[in-house]
Amino acid sequence: MRGFPIVRTFMMAILVALGIAAVGTYLSMFIVHQNQQALVLEFGKPKRIIDDAGLHWKLPVVETVEYFDKRILDLDTSPQELFSSDQNKLIVDSFARYRIVDALRFYQTVRNEAGVRSRVGPILDSSLRRVLGSATLADAVRDRREGLMNLIQQQVNTESRDFGIEIVDVRIKRADLPPQNSASIYERMKTDRHREAAEFRAQGEEQSRRIRAEADRAVTVMRAEADRDARRMRGEGDAERARISNEAFGQDPEFYQFLRSMEAYETALRRGDTRLVISPSSATFRDFFRYFSESVTSPGKAPAVPTGTMTPSIALPKQ
Repeated sequence: MRGFPIVRTFMMAILVALGIAAVGTYLSMFIVHQNQQALVLEFGKPKRIIDDAGLHWKLPVVETVEYFDKRILDLDTSPQELFSSDQNKLIVDSFARYRIVDALRFYQTVRNEAGVRSRVGPILDSSLRRVLGSATLADAVRDRREGLMNLIQQQVNTESRDFGIEIVDVRIKRADLPPQNSASIYERMKTDRHREAAEFRAQGEEQSRRIRAEADRAVTVMRAEADRDARRMRGEGDAERARISNEAFGQDPEFYQFLRSMEAYETALRRGDTRLVISPSSATFRDFFRYFSESVTSPGKAPAVPTGTMTPSIALPKQ
């Protein structure tokens, strides 16, 4: 029984030694993930940089480890007011994306992301004011926005190179007019659009009048030419008809006189209430009715009609 306390003391010593060794081992190793890089410090003094992921060793208590992210990080700034080159007041809210390219320099200058916001944030704000202040409202909002962002990124990169970071992108989240200016800008834009619309309407009306005038002139010319051609063709037709008639009736003048008299009878002696007030002894009566009778003796007595002629129904007034 005398040896049992000794064995127990020996076992306790071994357990204590193993515990100390385990604690020392735990304090001596550290893990670097794939999205991290590590800076090993010896009593606060930078000693080495570890970029490889995996299990690494350090001296316990003597050395400490600072971890830095390899991924792209965000730098968000507060909205700020600035004036464009055409004296328009803008409220600009922007952000930048960066990554740590030199962990040692980053640790020596800004140490962490809060240091980036305090050191690089003012640089970003200053570059925004400088670049957007030299551009117009239309350039900042629409026409040259991409080019202006690239220029801001270059300037911020140049000034923040000593911090061990690289600015990979700069973007404007919002670029608006202040509320007190929005109404006046809107009214001015509306007035400009109305003026342009009035100009377009005036130009369209002018073109419409010109086209209408040209069309009316062309119609007038066409009608005049058509009427001239119609008159000429009608005259030529009438002349041709007269020529043909003259040629036809010239072969038998007596028949021509008889045909014209028949046409006159047909026109003058229509069925109905036809009355002729003519003296039977007048030359006009004898000439007009010469194909009905060679002579008319007295009113109210039917004239003698040569054989083969027509007997008209004529009501003659009493004398």
